[in-house]
Amino acid sequence: MPAVEISTLVIFLLSSVLAFYLTKSYFQRKKVSYILWASGMWGFTLGVILEALFAFGVYDGFLINLYLFVVAILVELLASGSINLTGNRNAILAYYIYSLISAIALIVSLTYANIGYILTAGVVYGPLPLSVIIASSLVTFPAAAVLIIVAGASYYNKHSAKMVSIIAGTVVVSIAGTLYIAQFPAFLYYAEFVGIVLLWLGFFDFKRALHN
Repeated sequence: MPAVEISTLVIFLLSSVLAFYLTKSYFQRKKVSYILWASGMWGFTLGVILEALFAFGVYDGFLINLYLFVVAILVELLASGSINLTGNRNAILAYYIYSLISAIALIVSLTYANIGYILTAGVVYGPLPLSVIIASSLVTFPAAAVLIIVAGASYYNKHSAKMVSIIAGTVVVSIAGTLYIAQFPAFLYYAEFVGIVLLWLGFFDFKRALHN
């Protein structure tokens, strides 16, 4: 699938550049949000690398478990970075605690679940155990809600139309990991491409908003 291969390459380049940018921003500004965002984007980049390995037939239980963990936890990391913008210490601490508990629940579910082989023509495509679906949802859905709420508040306060990109990008990236159940498996990669472009623009919008 040439289109998927090209899309994966572009996604890798965009995510790694954004991850590097956010990491550099952290060392320059020493803001916790930047290192959490950077960690999320490095996770996104790792997920794309794993997708490339799957496309070339490299697959085992550890790799697919790592992939399913990464695509869920990266959304939580992005949300953890964004909630720091609120300055509400109680909300930040509560979400950090929830994130830790939900991440542990996901690790446990992946450890004991029998996932098996879920690739079709090198693309992640197949049903997951119910325990994994529930644990992943506990990670991604609240994280997506946090991202959307914080981005929406930033848009409302800063009146920046471009801030909408972070909201749209969040929605796309949050659901992209579940798109293997669609009739068109390659749509997962197209969704990731759209999501990373929107997130790329969105995070730069956050940078402008923080310094306006």
